[in-house]
Amino acid sequence: MTLFRNPIAWAVLAFAAVVVLMGTFYTVHETRQVVVLRLGKPERIVNAYNPNAAFGTSGAGLVAKVPFIETATFVDKRVLNLDMEQQTVLTTDQLRLVVDAFARFRITDPLRMVQTVGTEANAADALKRILASKMRNELGKQPFASLLSPERTEMMEEIQTTVNRQARQYGAEIIDVRIKRADLPSGTPLESAFLRMRSARQQEAATIRAQGLKQAQLVRAKADAEAANTYAASFGQDPEFFAFYRAMQAYRTTFTDDSSTVVLSSNNEFLREFEGRRGNR
Repeated sequence: MTLFRNPIAWAVLAFAAVVVLMGTFYTVHETRQVVVLRLGKPERIVNAYNPNAAFGTSGAGLVAKVPFIETATFVDKRVLNLDMEQQTVLTTDQLRLVVDAFARFRITDPLRMVQTVGTEANAADALKRILASKMRNELGKQPFASLLSPERTEMMEEIQTTVNRQARQYGAEIIDVRIKRADLPSGTPLESAFLRMRSARQQEAATIRAQGLKQAQLVRAKADAEAANTYAASFGQDPEFFAFYRAMQAYRTTFTDDSSTVVLSSNNEFLREFEGRRGNR
């Protein structure tokens, strides 16, 4: 009985009780899932990821475990970012690109993740290696122009589908894959690429202008032929008007300014229209 009257003994018992309670109860947040290990072996999963479960209906809250025998490993249920390092890719048109990409993933099978890689950080590193390898292989099969076109979305979907097959072995799911930037390396490679692109566009522009000039000449020749036929049909009905019209055209070409001087006989045929046609009336 003396033991229970000793305040030090009570303090020791209270401390032991607190330690046991702390080792027994733990709090599971809505955004977390827990893998409970008993002596290092998986025992159960608390608040496991379920895409069809409504918020607030999962196993989150205050949870108990066997102290000193069972341990709790917390795994995030939220969508996590996967920032990749910049990597160099050689396209089919022999252009070296610096690609900056990112992905988003979620741990859907925490037990498998704990058994294979142990932690979320290790899972992220494994996914980075898989995604980097697949991205190099896929982008290396494409020309540079395809990375700037709508085909880029299809490539990202293909990469996501392929990586997801391997991500399942780590209990993860790739939700999205995107390329933030795909640029040529700075310096000489970039300048050379710009020169090639500029030369190609100049050649294309020259070809388009030549085709347009050719088409314009064809249209002009057709219009001139139609005009000539129209003039011929009109002038054939009135030869005198045709002679007058041609004379006016000749005068416009000859007398271009006030300083023009023409020395001809007064009865020259060229100057007939200046005299009028009184004798023909």
